[in-house]
Amino acid sequence: MKTPQIVKELEEAVEQLGVRVRREKGNFRGGFCMRNDEEFLMLNRVHPPEIHIAILAEAMRSLDVDTVYLKPAVRQALEDAWARKDVVDIQAEDGD
Repeated sequence: MKTPQIVKELEEAVEQLGVRVRREKGNFRGGFCMRNDEEFLMLNRVHPPEIHIAILAEAMRSLDVDTVYLKPAVRQALEDAWARKDVVDIQAEDGD
């Protein structure tokens, strides 16, 4: 399964778990955000799909992912991202 498809599947899983996903451009890393008491997950449009997977995986650590169906390739990508622990090292484009 190609990386953009995995991102799409992970986004759908996050939304099934009750968290809205938004894609915006800007100078930010991405992750959980709160606005007017609404929690949502931000993805930066300028980041590549591999970064989106890392952001989604980090967010899904705190969600009950066992309550949604994930295709085997998607679950494997999620588990691989958790195992790499590369989420912590993601930086915004400007190096912040």
